[in-house]
Amino acid sequence: MLSWEYPPNMVGGLGRHVDELSRALVAAGHEVRVVTHGTLDPSGLSDRGLTDGVRNGVIVHRAEQDPVNISFATETLLSWSQANEHSLTRTALRALGEWRPDVVHAHDWLVAQTAMTLSRTAALPLVATIHATEAGRNMGWLATELNRGIHSIERWLVHEADRVIVCSEFMREELKQTFDVGGTRLDVVGNGIDPAPWGRDDKEAAAVRERLGLETDTPLLVYAGRLVHAKGVHTLLEAMPALREMYPGLRLVIAGTGPYEADLREFAAPCADAVEWVGFLSDAEVATYLWAADVAIVPSLYEPFGLIALEAAAAGTPLAVADTGGLRDIVDDGRTGLRFIPDSAEQLAKAVHRLLEDPVQARDMAAIALAEIDAHTWDTVASQTAAVYSAAVFDATNEPSVGS
Repeated sequence: MLSWEYPPNMVGGLGRHVDELSRALVAAGHEVRVVTHGTLDPSGLSDRGLTDGVRNGVIVHRAEQDPVNISFATETLLSWSQANEHSLTRTALRALGEWRPDVVHAHDWLVAQTAMTLSRTAALPLVATIHATEAGRNMGWLATELNRGIHSIERWLVHEADRVIVCSEFMREELKQTFDVGGTRLDVVGNGIDPAPWGRDDKEAAAVRERLGLETDTPLLVYAGRLVHAKGVHTLLEAMPALREMYPGLRLVIAGTGPYEADLREFAAPCADAVEWVGFLSDAEVATYLWAADVAIVPSLYEPFGLIALEAAAAGTPLAVADTGGLRDIVDDGRTGLRFIPDSAEQLAKAVHRLLEDPVQARDMAAIALAEIDAHTWDTVASQTAAVYSAAVFDATNEPSVGS
């Protein structure tokens, strides 16, 4: 398995996905090795040969980084990724000297060249997971050389892979249209969750509300996620004046950071006294706010999957989500939560109002969502992913010979 991000090098959700998936595959009896970004100092590797040890049953190969002065920044991202892939490829090829896998599994474009080198050199089937696309993240607008460069690598990886995993039906359709790829090679495997840490704790929920100075009947809304345009936080803030008019004491907690934060804080000025900016939180901290909340809101404009919706469901919190992307796979409108038109502050406010005005129905929908959370455990995700591996191996083994 190839991933530029893996614990303890964590930037977004990809590293956590690879960590949880690889652990679940090992628990199911598979042998998994992860090749990932390492450090400039190889001393930590020297006494253990090629590997950096075993993490939860997963053998980890951390690539020794070249001493090149390229920063991990937006303007140098393509150059940085090229340098990183050189070290990943060397490390992966050395690993093949002691072990031969059945499948190479690449996670996103930053490991594309390494994945294709391994696949072609060792004649191994290639499975690629596309967690999001550059076109999708930018709402279809590939305005810069960086955008277009990443887009071209994604297209290359999608067309070279034997099987491609996406996290939702929305993503399957996006790849078919964006990259002109046939649907037969696209497999939908949703993201996973470990429900246990999200199980409700009423004592912690009460402590959060007390810390915020909230009365028992004061509505609390929670958003948790990156502060970028595609997450639609501006829509939520735009709805706040109307919601405050209906519920004068209503409060909103925004958990997360990102490049859009300063703009959002300025945008929130008309209701600044109602918004708590709590910054980046650990999963355990996010859980306490979800337990305390009356409604968890996911207002995304673009959302390949929507893991926070699963986390809210596991926490037993009523959900209001934008009717877009993978959120449609998670929230069945009117049964496990409510969906609203993306980028519509009016429709968002109506969905929240409906949940707050009928708390019995809101709790009933949350209970159904919680009861169905087992369909999204990492054991389920691992089983479905292993089935994709088997299909890739079968396809490669039974590929018609030239001229047949």
